[in-house]
Amino acid sequence: MTAFTLMGVVNVTPDSFSDGGRFLDHDRAIAHGRALAAEGAAILDVGGESTRPGAAPVGAEEEERRVIPVIEALAADRGAAVSVDTMKLGVARRALESGATYVNDVTAFRHEPGIAALVAEHGARCCLMHMLGEPRTMQDDPRYDDVVADVKAFLEERLAFAVAQGVPEDRIDLDPGIGFGKTLAHNLELLRRLPELAAIGRPLVIGVSRKSFLGRITGREAPAEREVATAAANVLAFERGATIFRVHDVAASRDALAVAAATLAADGP
Repeated sequence: MTAFTLMGVVNVTPDSFSDGGRFLDHDRAIAHGRALAAEGAAILDVGGESTRPGAAPVGAEEEERRVIPVIEALAADRGAAVSVDTMKLGVARRALESGATYVNDVTAFRHEPGIAALVAEHGARCCLMHMLGEPRTMQDDPRYDDVVADVKAFLEERLAFAVAQGVPEDRIDLDPGIGFGKTLAHNLELLRRLPELAAIGRPLVIGVSRKSFLGRITGREAPAEREVATAAANVLAFERGATIFRVHDVAASRDALAVAAATLAADGP
């Protein structure tokens, strides 16, 4: 078992902040997913609705049209596991029926609570993420009493909900939602105090890839220029207990995390 898992991002959207429109074509999205798997992604996270700040919602029918052919093709490869990044029950159902084995829900089953029972029924794995508000409003002056304590309480509550709906605890991963309703200071505090979230006892998913707070720190305006900053943040998160990393640039984070894992291992690589 490797010390870390890479989740490659496959955005089948016209408006994602990092690569909007590049992989809206099904054939390009499939080829991109296969390239990410070849670089070391163990999970391919396929999404058809952008969750960037200010993003407009997408109807379920259009979301399915975007993602289902991609999921079917990537699942048929029988290589990397396929995840669907959705908050919609119908889309999650179609995805699981089409070969996905993982549901990544940025609302942690709050938008459509029935997804929890669906995940349980299919024996799938899932990720529950913290987000303040919704994508359109989440960056409108987000405030917390204590961002780490608040996020931890939320994740514990959503974990308990999913288990109560029949999802085995060992099939649940948790994501503090870096950049989802957080300021730069909130993001850094979450990364700094990540051991407090790891103490919940479930694998932590970290999604810092190419995000704007990294651009603010480095001065890199173009998202694609933030792969080094992404890798650095992932290494720090790994040292503090995170094990799953959702990234656009798989090869860069794979190499950085491999060095970190070998350095931290008691018996070497």
